[in-house]
Amino acid sequence: MSGNDVAGGAGAEVKTYEVRTYGCQMNVHDSERLSGLLEDAGYVRAPEGTDEGDADVVVFNTCAVRENADNRLYGNLGRLAPMKARRPGMQIAVGGCLAQKDRDTIVKKAPWVDVVFGTHNIGKLPVLLERARVQEEAQVEIAESLEAFPSTLPTRRESAYAAWVSISVGCNNTCTFCIVPALRGKEKDRRPGDILAEVEALVAEGVSEITLLGQNVNAYGSDIGDREAFSKLLRACGKVEGLERIRFTSPHPRDFTDDVIAAMAETPSVMPQLHMPLQSGSDTVLKAMRRSYRQERYLGIIEKVRAAIPHAAITTDIIVGFPGETEEDFEQTLHVVREARFAQAFTFQYSKRPGTPAAEMADQIPKKVVQARYERLVALQEEISWEENKKQVGRTLELMVAEGEGRKDDATHRLSGRAADNRLVHFTKPDEPVRPGDVVTVEVTYAAPHHLLAEGPVLGVRRTRAGDAWEKRQATEAAKPAGVLLGLPKVGVPAPLPAAAPGCGCD
Repeated sequence: MSGNDVAGGAGAEVKTYEVRTYGCQMNVHDSERLSGLLEDAGYVRAPEGTDEGDADVVVFNTCAVRENADNRLYGNLGRLAPMKARRPGMQIAVGGCLAQKDRDTIVKKAPWVDVVFGTHNIGKLPVLLERARVQEEAQVEIAESLEAFPSTLPTRRESAYAAWVSISVGCNNTCTFCIVPALRGKEKDRRPGDILAEVEALVAEGVSEITLLGQNVNAYGSDIGDREAFSKLLRACGKVEGLERIRFTSPHPRDFTDDVIAAMAETPSVMPQLHMPLQSGSDTVLKAMRRSYRQERYLGIIEKVRAAIPHAAITTDIIVGFPGETEEDFEQTLHVVREARFAQAFTFQYSKRPGTPAAEMADQIPKKVVQARYERLVALQEEISWEENKKQVGRTLELMVAEGEGRKDDATHRLSGRAADNRLVHFTKPDEPVRPGDVVTVEVTYAAPHHLLAEGPVLGVRRTRAGDAWEKRQATEAAKPAGVLLGLPKVGVPAPLPAAAPGCGCD
């Protein structure tokens, strides 16, 4: 089936699409694939700023992690119902984890939805849209297992200079608060040669930073029987000429071994940054969560990382108010936060995930207690983040210029970039032009809890192949016909961890 068969024949009006993404980086990367599939089938992205419901196809890529995820979805679908009634040719598709979980329920609650597809068969979206149009009835297709590794699908990368590279899908863990393994399935690893081929192809296109992506990224190798496969992969990526920055997310303390720390320390292009989910500092709560490490093991990992990589910035995920959490348990979490001195922490108030064991546990914590603990944790982490950022003042840093990360840049005449350790730095705009993907050298003059400032003149500018790639993409898009804007929306750009929600709070 050709693209014109899907999006209109020769001379027909080209159909537009919009993909709305919820949840973790896995979903963001899946949405890049959904966009690539639709464009490969002849659709074009709706211009940025298009009114809600004006696209011919609206795709919801959903997340099932939060208790109110379904309410949010049905609220959004409800707003589109009258718009679709006025535009009979409009189509609505729902995919992702919530679609995998709810299946036929979505069409029953929102009968105006045209397509429901799961996490294992995103490649079927264009075919299902066409089938729904021809048969004039909803198409629900949920595969129970992975049909093809998603990286074999067309992908519309949202950034010219940075890219996600998926190394595995699924998860073998059984955390009691997390429904993701039930929806994404058991871990399935890609062949190392396929991963490296994708990395090399991206670098050839101008990409200079990659983020290796997996639900439990450092368990890579369990599917292929090599316990050191992840550290070997880091070292192999480090040998790709032209690749300047390598990151990965999200690891699990259970699988974080000394060979990975050594690979990070000994591979110059692996950045001094680590996102290591804690979830709780209490051994009792960790056991109830079915997390396979304890406080001593976790702090031991942090100590080893800091010994090998002194300037590493370490971030984490923490859940407050897990069922049965006592004040003493919570104090243990605060203790780990003080000891680990995280650069940032992504903190979550526990909420029931329907279908998880934790949702049925006794001793659910009252909302008022959870809120009070959450505020204490946030206050402590804010203090530590600020103290750790103040240590950066006076340092000279190399930044990769970022796109869309400084909301006040225009007003302040600044640009924004990411340091090697992933800290966000706003810097004075230099006299010479710089592009996203280029590298600048600056001196940090001020620290806030969540960003740094370099208010003096830029000390150096290095124009890069990544900047060339960004400039080429901008020129190509500017030459497209009016009304067809394939710009670089801010959602979906593989922004480093402090700028984006890490995982699902379930890593």
